[in-house]
Formats: sequence, structure tokens, C-alpha cells
Amino acid sequence: MKRHFLYRIAGFLLAAGLSWLALPVLAADEAPDALIKRLSADVLANIKSDKSIQAGEVNRIIALVDAKIMPVVNFQRMTASAVGPAWRQATPEQQQRLQSEFKILLVRTYAGALAQVDDLEIAVKPLRASADDKEVVVRTEVKGRGDAIQLEYRMEKTPGEGPGWKIYNLNVLGVWLVETYRTQFAQEINAKGINGLIATLSERNKTNAKKS
Repeated sequence: MKRHFLYRIAGFLLAAGLSWLALPVLAADEAPDALIKRLSADVLANIKSDKSIQAGEVNRIIALVDAKIMPVVNFQRMTASAVGPAWRQATPEQQQRLQSEFKILLVRTYAGALAQVDDLEIAVKPLRASADDKEVVVRTEVKGRGDAIQLEYRMEKTPGEGPGWKIYNLNVLGVWLVETYRTQFAQEINAKGINGLIATLSERNKTNAKKS
């Protein structure tokens, strides 16, 4: 039960947590740990002041993810990693469907955690990286009721305009979120193929929608 709750919190912080509400455009050279520290503080403040998000209003959360969250997450890489080797055999249309259904799955699965973050504080640990690293792990500690939660973000340096770092995976208590889904997705792909996985995700999203 405790691990389930921690995954709900972690997934929320990934899918609806790094909010860019009313934030200026980030400098491309902003350090990844500074990015996580500032956005974590901002999102907790926004959650505490937004009753609709606290209530888990899914349509608002999905709109927030589309407009604010997706620019700072390499969701194509995240989805491709979760799907595994079969991603390369999928058509562009199938890849797009997988990204869309996976995003909705994450948002709807973790929306219920939004009402449970009132007393959380997030501390960012010193970054262990050199200036020329292209990929880093930002380690944080989520403090609230009970034991502290160790939460880690895998981030990559991206070229071009906009944020210099993007998130592509998340670790809670030693387990990476993408690898957890990869195991589930592999079973579906082995049994039903890519279209079968898409159909399963779509059906799960429809079921979750009825519950919300």
C-alpha cells in the first residue's frame, strides 16, 4: 500500500507536477538541479492554491500537461523506452497512438494523488555531474507524513531553443517508472502485438475515464 501511494505521488510529479504556470521562459543554460528545485517549489505552491487540481479534475490536468508539461519532458523517448524493441517496428501512426494513450494513462492514473500533497516538501540534493555531461540524474527527497521518499529524475541536455534539460525517466525507491511499464507492455506486445498494446491502453483509459 505504501509503495502504491509513493508511485502515485511520483507519477503525479512527473505527469502533472513540473508545472510552468506563470513562469518565464527558462534559460537554456539553467542547471538541471536548479530547474527541478525551482519548479518543484512552484508546483507545490500552485497545487495548494488550486482547488480543481486538488480535486483531481482530469480535463484540467490533461490541458495543463499539453500546454505546460510536455515541453519539458522528452515523451517520445519515454514512450519508446517503455515500449522497448517493438517501438522500432511500429509505424509512425502507431507510435503517435502509443504516445497519446500512454500520456493519458499516466495522467489519469496519478490524478488522484493531487489531493494528497498538501504537506509535502521537496529537497534537491547536490548534483553529481560535470559541466560537459549530456545526461544526469537529479536526486531529491520528498518529505511529508512518514518516511522521506527518495525521488530521482533522469534528464538529458537538449539542443536548440527552450529549456536546456528534459526529463525522460523517474525513480522511486530504486525502481524506474519506464522500466516498470516496459515489463507490462512487453507482456501485451508478446501476446497481441503493437495494435494489441494500443487497444489495451485505450480500453484502460476508457475504464479510468468512467471512474473519474
